[in-house]
Amino acid sequence: MNIPTFQTIFSEFRNWLIEKDLSGAELVYSYFFIGLLGVTLFLFITIFLTRQVFILAVRSAKTKSNWQSALFEFRVFRAFALIFGAYIIYNAVPFVFVDFKVWLFYALIISKIYVVLATMFAINAFLNAMVSIMEASRKYADKPIRSYKQVAKIIIYILGFVLILSIILNQSPLYVFGGFGAVTAVLILVFRDPILGFVASVQMSAIDLVRVGDWITVEKYGADGEVTEINLTTIKVRNWDKTVTIVPSYAIVSESFKNWRAMEESEGRRIKRHINIKISSIKFCDEELINRLKSIDFLRDYLNETQRHIESFNAENTVNPNNLVNGRHMTNIGTFRVYAEKYLESNPFINTDLTFMVRQLQATENGLPIEIYVFSKEKGLKKFEEVAADIFDHLLAAVPYFDLEIFQSPSGSDMRGFVGRGND
Repeated sequence: MNIPTFQTIFSEFRNWLIEKDLSGAELVYSYFFIGLLGVTLFLFITIFLTRQVFILAVRSAKTKSNWQSALFEFRVFRAFALIFGAYIIYNAVPFVFVDFKVWLFYALIISKIYVVLATMFAINAFLNAMVSIMEASRKYADKPIRSYKQVAKIIIYILGFVLILSIILNQSPLYVFGGFGAVTAVLILVFRDPILGFVASVQMSAIDLVRVGDWITVEKYGADGEVTEINLTTIKVRNWDKTVTIVPSYAIVSESFKNWRAMEESEGRRIKRHINIKISSIKFCDEELINRLKSIDFLRDYLNETQRHIESFNAENTVNPNNLVNGRHMTNIGTFRVYAEKYLESNPFINTDLTFMVRQLQATENGLPIEIYVFSKEKGLKKFEEVAADIFDHLLAAVPYFDLEIFQSPSGSDMRGFVGRGND
């Protein structure tokens, strides 16, 4: 069975009109208007049937998944049906306008432009659907897929513009591309951000700098929160205060920023805080203080063992016991450090397999800092802050038991009390 071509159909149609005794202008206009109406009806019927065939084929699939929803959401079937319509128009126009040479010239231009636009529309719908499917997949959820989609769209729009321009000018697309050399600098200036953004997106994807869902901090732009979207030129960050900050994509590659993903993937989140001890409260431990501290469960064994070592050392070296500066003696600050370590080791929320230190920092005008440098097993912001707060609540309350004082700058009430005592 031979499928009739447009030439055969329109030839038979003209012959049928001639058989009806039509001639001259009557034949020409009858052929044109009836032919135009017939092509229009055939066009709509073809588009409708093609779309329905695609929909029926997809709905008949045994498994239901995201790709089916995406194809319907972005009207991919309608877009591809329009390509069939464009094919009909492009092939029918020369026969419909065969008697109108001037109109035929413009009709051919319009039909070719329609073919280009229909193809662009179909590719655009298909890209939107594919990106939606990939973003729903765990494999690609953290990749800058939208950046690549936007680059692809820019390329498609440029190619479409060149093809349409070549159709209007009746020149080869290569000729139009050649003319772009004169405006290259202007194009680079206009598309500066997309070009930089595309390069940055490729780099971010290649070396896995940023993913959707990462917690990042970019101080220059005031961003501190979760990455919700990565586009060609921008990265959208939802800050923890629920505001949204837009960061240029190229800034992530060219400037400093902090990505907290490694911390979230690790076995702990760092607690690095210190307590300033008043230096004048630091002293050697006398017998009274040692005996008092032995009532603390964490310190009892340590104090007994350390006291035996010190007494043995001092006896072997005939140390004069009348002055505590002679020989070796425990200090309240050193004993407090040991207590802090023992307390932290017993805390079930501290990961002792990671870096674990209670150390002294350089003394300053604000006292002697005792720094807690450990890692919490809880990494979520709320739980983490609760663990850190509980630790320092306890340690701050424990400081006075070692005859130590926490340094605090005098407040207005302290100064008034000092002046009042001076007047007395």
